Amino acid sequence: MPRSHDYTGVAGSSRDQPVQAAVLLVNLGTPEAPTAQAVRPYLAEFLGDHRVIDYPRWLWWLILHGVILRVRPARSAHAYQRIWTPQGSPLRVGSEALAARLQQKLSEACAEPVRVALAMRYGQPSVPAQIAQLQREGVRRLLVLPLYPQYSATSTGSVIDAVAQAMQSLRWPPELRLINDYHDDAGHIDALARSIEQWWATNGRGEKLLLSFHGIPSRYVREGDPYLEQCQATTEALRQRLGLDETQLLMSFQSRVGREQWLQPYTDATVRELATQGVRRLDVACPGFAVDCLETLEEIAMQNHDFFREAGGETLRYIPALNDTPEQVDSLAALVMRQAGGWAEFRPHAGVTP
Repeated sequence: MPRSHDYTGVAGSSRDQPVQAAVLLVNLGTPEAPTAQAVRPYLAEFLGDHRVIDYPRWLWWLILHGVILRVRPARSAHAYQRIWTPQGSPLRVGSEALAARLQQKLSEACAEPVRVALAMRYGQPSVPAQIAQLQREGVRRLLVLPLYPQYSATSTGSVIDAVAQAMQSLRWPPELRLINDYHDDAGHIDALARSIEQWWATNGRGEKLLLSFHGIPSRYVREGDPYLEQCQATTEALRQRLGLDETQLLMSFQSRVGREQWLQPYTDATVRELATQGVRRLDVACPGFAVDCLETLEEIAMQNHDFFREAGGETLRYIPALNDTPEQVDSLAALVMRQAGGWAEFRPHAGVTP
């Protein structure tokens, strides 16, 4: 007889086989190579997502395919070339390392095997392909964790769309849970704070700390997106945890495109203004990014470093993302164990705290 928690069965297999559970990490994605040819289909998929750009489809299709995809791939490829490693894209390599470390942590913490897989919202491996593969492996309980601490329809909302689309193609979808955000999770805030403190202990402390989040159009917030509020909550929690005031820890938004107004203050304008005010050493962290990527390594550590120097500052120092550090692995493992409460596969080993 199957155990009581095996009621979901295993697709394509005998019903008396044990249920398997999985965690699917989802990150933004990356082109396969730092070339215009590889960047073009990646940008087409990313910028073609209605969650990201919600202009009328016919109008945006003309702009995207008539202008943007003719010009931007070469420019973006050059930026990727500046950060590409022998192992490949930093986001892909870092996300795979995080998934591997989380797999090891959950294997040690859980009483039964739990599978950890990685998908990319744009590019490969895709969300539908990974969910289909997990189903073939017998996974009947699935927890989806988008690697976006703050919720936005442009990021986590798009992951939800991809998961829903994948489920529509399955005759017998698995049980599903999805983590919307973890922007104020105590373990996550502590991991961020400890990472910053450790970096300061090694490299010294700048005159100010700037938290730079990815921007979205301001209109999206007016229409109900909670992203701004959650970025503010993360910032305030870090202020309290680090013992800093509003003059010592600042918040800004990066990566804006187009002519529409985005969330402000803008990061590039902020670093220039701080330099003109006499700040010589500026530390920048990006707590909206779980893993280092183009936006942190090229846009912040390179572009905005140059903006700061050109405006009179001495050095802008980027504090790396949490990546696959023990602090992030531990905080995500604890988050997963809580969110998967009631699923027998995630029952902790006796005496083990994730």
